[in-house]
Amino acid sequence: MQLPTPLYRGRLIRRYKRFLADVTLDDGQEVTAHCPNPGAMLGVSPPGAVVWLSKSDNPKRKLAYTFELIEIDGRLVGINTGHPNAIVAEAIAANKIPALSGYASLRREVKYGENSRIDILLDDPARGRCYVEIKNVHLKRADGPNPGAAEFPDSVTTRGAKHLDELAAMVAEGHRAVMVYLVQRMDCTRFTLAADIDPGYDRAYRRARAAGVETLVLATNITTEAITAAGRLPLASDLSGDAHDGLEV
Repeated sequence: MQLPTPLYRGRLIRRYKRFLADVTLDDGQEVTAHCPNPGAMLGVSPPGAVVWLSKSDNPKRKLAYTFELIEIDGRLVGINTGHPNAIVAEAIAANKIPALSGYASLRREVKYGENSRIDILLDDPARGRCYVEIKNVHLKRADGPNPGAAEFPDSVTTRGAKHLDELAAMVAEGHRAVMVYLVQRMDCTRFTLAADIDPGYDRAYRRARAAGVETLVLATNITTEAITAAGRLPLASDLSGDAHDGLEV
């Protein structure tokens, strides 16, 4: 997925009220940017870090700039949670995810469950329906229980647990359901759940897996021009045994 161009480089002053970030641009201008990320952003919002912003020319927007990328330990991390659905949809359309290939149609944001919308619905006369839920991942803790692993979630998410239960309900109805975790950073070797942060989500995940919901963890390539699905990440030992397919690499 191509990022808006150009991106504007700066230094993060602070991220606050979840959706706001103050940034000093390289030209010295201080701006307030929209931060499209409702999570805690643990470890990916340190003051002084290099950040990259996009800018909208829409005069109706209250905030012209949008927080897109941050550099952590010299590597880019994507923080815009609005991008993963497009990244995964693009990869599916290009047949880069064998586990999700071969369906006749792809639709996004389709109503299902209890007042929910599935991120991607794949459908095929011969194969039936596949419900694909996508979560953005950017948490990595050097001092956590799984150093080096990408983790989800970075804060309590009852909504995320609800989505897992709804996927399990689709499997019970005879459909296929896949939980996709898209890791928007390039320095992780595996994936696990942050059960210490949200034990409720961990329980919901294990219920869903037992019900037949599949797991797919995707890595990304990130530059200041584009973010693309790049391959699969294995599950950490505490989640081993779960079936997961990845990209052709």
